[in-house]
Amino acid sequence: MSQTEERIGVIMRTTGSFYRVRETNGKITECTLRGKIRTQGLKSTNPLAVGDIVRFTWHADEQTGAISGFEKRKNYILRKSVNLSKQYHILCANVDQALLIATLEEPFTPLGYIDRFLVTCEAYHIPAILVFNKVDRLTTPKLMEKAEAYYAIYRQIGYPVYPFCAESQIYRNQAIEILKDKTTFLGGHSGAGKSTFINLAEPELTLRTGHISESSGKGKHTTTFAEMFPLSFGGAVIDAPGFKEMELYDIHKWELSGYFPEMRKYMSACKFNDCTHTQEPGCAVLDALAAGFISETRYHTYLGMLSSL
Repeated sequence: MSQTEERIGVIMRTTGSFYRVRETNGKITECTLRGKIRTQGLKSTNPLAVGDIVRFTWHADEQTGAISGFEKRKNYILRKSVNLSKQYHILCANVDQALLIATLEEPFTPLGYIDRFLVTCEAYHIPAILVFNKVDRLTTPKLMEKAEAYYAIYRQIGYPVYPFCAESQIYRNQAIEILKDKTTFLGGHSGAGKSTFINLAEPELTLRTGHISESSGKGKHTTTFAEMFPLSFGGAVIDAPGFKEMELYDIHKWELSGYFPEMRKYMSACKFNDCTHTQEPGCAVLDALAAGFISETRYHTYLGMLSSL
């Protein structure tokens, strides 16, 4: 056998300049990145992400690999870089669906956060699913009524919505059904229950879970780096660090409304082709809003996002 050979695999984990790559036969190789990939003019803070399919040279003597290139991505999810306003951070690549773990209690997931997640998925043509976790915390009629109102907003648009309790075995089959045979990106605030959800579907992973801060009511980070986990029943799940905000990147004002499905269905009837759906006469979207066919909370999110772009 030669001392070096070309191989291909998928990135399972990224930690700084090191990448854990899994070949189709299941073999895991620790790889580094060749410098030339870093200088391709990418504005991303990370040139490669979990889910990328890469080519690497295997060095038998060192038992390591050197990534020389990567395949064209079928899709990706990215967000604005926290510290560098003109750059973005790729959360994952080549996924079949994105699943947002949201909670209405401990911690509370704002509707604006949910909407930004959904817009990001729409922009990159990734089917989105909403799992409202910790339904066992909805202990009053008021909270239950609030939850049902939230579910209705997204079900009416057409998004799959699952009320859920990741700490109950009763929901395990449903979790498996959602994840089976697909590569799924899991998003959500810290403390929403992403790791608990994965552990429910695949108990052998035993991912570390966190607790909610009593003083802030918010979760503590338990996931430091994005990582992909193969599932015994088929497919894989990508767990990423929880982030407070889902800031948009590379989305323009004129295209934003097209990423709201309930607005998209009325846009062609607007009087003006460049309608912003804010104050123009003959706006079919505003008419639909007035008639109650578009959620006011979703529309207010749209206005906020429009002003920030």
